[in-house]
Formats: sequence, C-alpha cells, structure tokens
Amino acid sequence: MTGKAGAPLTEAMFYVLMALRRGEVCGTEIAAWTERCTEGRVRLGPGTLYTILGRFLEEGFIQETSVQGRQRNYRLTEKGQRAYRNERLRLRLCLADAEREDAGERL
Repeated sequence: MTGKAGAPLTEAMFYVLMALRRGEVCGTEIAAWTERCTEGRVRLGPGTLYTILGRFLEEGFIQETSVQGRQRNYRLTEKGQRAYRNERLRLRLCLADAEREDAGERL
C-alpha cells in the first residue's frame, strides 16, 4: 500500500505527505492545504483523509504530536520523509519516460 517494497503512493497519500512537510498540522489543515495547492483538483474527504492518517501512523510515516478535543496534530517522521522523497523520484522518472516517448524516442 504505502511505501512497502517501493509500492507507489496514491495521489491523495502523496499530497498528505507533502502537506505534512510544512510542519505540524491537523487533518483539517491538511485537507484545506491540499485543495488550495491543487486548485481544487484533489479534495480529501474525511473518510479518505483519516484512513490515510491511520495507515501512516501504523506504518510510522507520521506521529501524533498533540490532541486538543477532537483536533489531532501530526508531524512527518524520517520514514515519512523517505517515502515522500521516493515517491517524488518515482514520479519524476515516470515523467521523464513520458517526455522521451513524446519526443519520439523508442523506449
């Protein structure tokens, strides 16, 4: 699912990790930042967002830093940073392949 043996992340997962690179944030801030960053192309509903956060907690990609009532804040761990960097590299390689193909190079 996420980063296991180099498995690709979903688009939503990638944006959650990207949002968490900005510092400690809560789920609402992650969802709002993602929608702004993608100009509305990616919208994280509560079910999707909190499923991703739960899985990232289990996998050690993020840590919960504080709880105030229902608001929980999270931060990215080193393992989460690596997952983000690995996915960013994978996406760059995919784009390079597509650009070569568009340029008429045989792959």
